[in-house]
Amino acid sequence: MAANVDRRIAAGEPLGPLAGVPIALKDNIMVAGEPATCGSRILEHFVSPYDATVTERLREAGAVLLGRTRCDEFAMGSSTEYCAYGPVHNPWDLERVPGGSSGGSAAAVAAGLVPCALGSDTGGSIRQPAAFCGITGLKPTGGRISRWGLVSFAPSMDQIGPFTRNAADAALLLQVMAGEDPRDDTSASAPGTGGIDALQEPLQGLRIGIPSEHLSEENDPAINEAVHRAADVFSRLGCEVKPVNLETTELGIACYYVLGPAEASSNLARFDGIRYGRRAEDVGEGLEALYAASRSEGLGAEARRRIMLGTYVLSAGYYDAYYKRALQVRRLIHDEYARIYADVDLLLGPTVPSVAFKFGSHADPISMYLCDKYTVTANIAGTCGVSIPCGTVDTDGTPLPVCVQLQGPVLGEDTLLRAAHQFQSATDFHLAVPPR
Repeated sequence: MAANVDRRIAAGEPLGPLAGVPIALKDNIMVAGEPATCGSRILEHFVSPYDATVTERLREAGAVLLGRTRCDEFAMGSSTEYCAYGPVHNPWDLERVPGGSSGGSAAAVAAGLVPCALGSDTGGSIRQPAAFCGITGLKPTGGRISRWGLVSFAPSMDQIGPFTRNAADAALLLQVMAGEDPRDDTSASAPGTGGIDALQEPLQGLRIGIPSEHLSEENDPAINEAVHRAADVFSRLGCEVKPVNLETTELGIACYYVLGPAEASSNLARFDGIRYGRRAEDVGEGLEALYAASRSEGLGAEARRRIMLGTYVLSAGYYDAYYKRALQVRRLIHDEYARIYADVDLLLGPTVPSVAFKFGSHADPISMYLCDKYTVTANIAGTCGVSIPCGTVDTDGTPLPVCVQLQGPVLGEDTLLRAAHQFQSATDFHLAVPPR
């Protein structure tokens, strides 16, 4: 691919906007002829027969697909400890996690292996690892980028997005990848993004709300300090910064961990040991025995946990009490976001409650799930968000990045990235790199 770009340059042929730019893709995004394991043993030998839409668009733009990155199994995790092929380490401190589920992509960009990488975000899986690794991570509006060729976890919340060093690069990648796709019925038929041309307009008069529920005393103090620091910068840039209430914040995790596993239970039913993927041997007679043995061999603990939870909330006698109720809560969250964005243009708050944690320190699933308490509601409501660096904090003698999250309304990426770009133009937090 790189040689082809060189040939086009030598021949004076027109080049795409990403000509020669190396990029890595999360291992749940299809690349024709390459393995697509989704971090799972059940797809250990699966090779993708086709390109995802984003892969096609990157190729057309001249990008060089450098390799695949590890992720939590089927994108289910917040630390990339649940990858069947081994964990990913945070470049800032190799004893700490890079976040998840797109931890490999985040770590690759933070370590300088590639200038950009793709991940997927179902409940925070781009923004949370971007925060732990001190880089920029964009979760676009649901449907802004086609999901054709993304292995589904929870399709109503899944979204592909970029990891980059800065917001300008994220805007360029979004412009290349965004747009309606006839192969994805959920892709948005909306005007394209303005890309880097939309970043320069001043922020004078932009209204930014800070949800009081996000400045919890349970957060690491350095996280809340970063939000106040960012608020001061935006005020100096001419923004109107004010407190708001996002009362459904505390409902987000419970709602997400009903809806997400329910959709996962349905989606992962296709891995049955018959059509493709791992097939157990010597399992006795009957389909049920084959299904059970193949899935037990091929799926890890977290994937099994979420599948069983999802199957339970969809089962007769529990559907109304859990799944139907979660759908009603989803409407409450959606409606509250709509009301808030009638009063402010963007929201500012923490991406995560803490800095990157050490391996094994969040063995309790609930403590792991709470890492996403400030990110899941954007996926539930289908809005957009971006995590940007906002300093470092000394932790046990090691500098670790702290980040903040900007959230915007449906199809509000131009305003969201303009604010992030202007912030980064006025500060140098995004220039910090892991100690060598």
